[in-house]
Amino acid sequence: MKGRLFLLGLCAGVLVLVALWADTTRLPPPLELGELAARLEPGEELSGGATTVPDPGRNAFGRSPMNLARARWPGFHAGKRIFDRDWTDVEGPVQVGPLFNAASCMTCHVKDGRGRPPASPAETPVSLAFQLTAPEGQGPHPRYGVQLDVRHVAGTAAEGTVEVRYDEVSGRFSSGESYALLRPRYTFAALTKGPLEDGVRFSPRVAPVNFGLGLLEAIPEAALLAHEDPDDRDQDGISGRANRVLDVEQGQPRLGRFGWKANQPTLRQQVAHALVADMGLTTTLYPREQGHDARGAADAPEVSPQELDSLLFYTRLVAPPKRRDWSAPATLRGKAVFAAIGCGGCHLTTPFETEEVPGFPELSHQKLYPYTDLLLHDLGEGLADGRPDGLATGQEWRTPPLWGIGLVKVVNGHTRFLHDGRARDLEEAVLWHGGEAAPAQERYTRLPLADRQALLTFLESL
Repeated sequence: MKGRLFLLGLCAGVLVLVALWADTTRLPPPLELGELAARLEPGEELSGGATTVPDPGRNAFGRSPMNLARARWPGFHAGKRIFDRDWTDVEGPVQVGPLFNAASCMTCHVKDGRGRPPASPAETPVSLAFQLTAPEGQGPHPRYGVQLDVRHVAGTAAEGTVEVRYDEVSGRFSSGESYALLRPRYTFAALTKGPLEDGVRFSPRVAPVNFGLGLLEAIPEAALLAHEDPDDRDQDGISGRANRVLDVEQGQPRLGRFGWKANQPTLRQQVAHALVADMGLTTTLYPREQGHDARGAADAPEVSPQELDSLLFYTRLVAPPKRRDWSAPATLRGKAVFAAIGCGGCHLTTPFETEEVPGFPELSHQKLYPYTDLLLHDLGEGLADGRPDGLATGQEWRTPPLWGIGLVKVVNGHTRFLHDGRARDLEEAVLWHGGEAAPAQERYTRLPLADRQALLTFLESL
């Protein structure tokens, strides 16, 4: 049976092809260094353009942009203090809760990084939240609200907790090696407002990384919509589409960019919603708490407009880290494999350019490599939560950016990936992909070990 050839480019006048052989599953032997070096794109190591932080250490995710003027440093650090603030220690009437999941932003986004699921069934979830719907599948749950609150202040009781256990799913690569995946099972325990009814849908979601958000917001809407293909007109099996969600300040639908299902249209709304849903802190955007028996609107929001603006200033400017070993032969080999098996259909390898951002010259006109299209894609039943979110179905997820993914272990001390943290490493994350990504996943399983390792080396470089 003949193989399929993928044109990857011209390297010093040499036509470079990668073959995916249906019968032997072999790729060509490693390319020569000269050919690989010719495939480098100018500036591709600068994931966030001039904002990119050249720090590969434990603080790589929480740094100000490299092009931030010194006069703006105090504003950045003021916002950082609000991000780190423990709201249980705030004096006066402003206080977290009474029901909440975290007492500070940094509780879930440790060092501005990625959350993880509990390490054991006995551990109360910290950076894994459970969003709920009504039994009929639309709107918040009538008793528990939009999210199960697992923590509480004195004089109240938490709504409950969730025990996380896993079943092992085994598989085998075409080259003979076996692998094992973990499928999570969730048990709601100690529920104080009664059991959840049949038909209640819930969505477990770990806290994502907190950097590069201002840059993602600055990508022109037209540039994102140019990649939409809901009817798969090009017949490549990829049919990304934009989510459209309510802008609570404008009172009209807008393109969703943030959240696991692109369910927030602006960074301001994303931050304000996290404050009220995760910590029970009201703002001018959300003057009432979200739970069924939550407190009503107060005379003044618990997080003042000035504090919200300060927090937003910080969140908008936290910059992505620079890539490592981007020009190494193994990395470039992995980049070729990544493109050849179709990963770039959703995790775009082509750059975006940000538009002019009023008041933020640091974010304006930057060339980005976030490796995402920010669109919704059906990833199959294996990753489905069954919970609609805006236009997103229960099987659709926004393509998460891959920038910085190779530094999660360094910064956060773990390698748990996907929306619920079920994947224990990057390879398991790849192997869980289904739906539109099933062909790429299958091609990955057909690769020989050396090329699978090269692809993972490429991901570790991001």
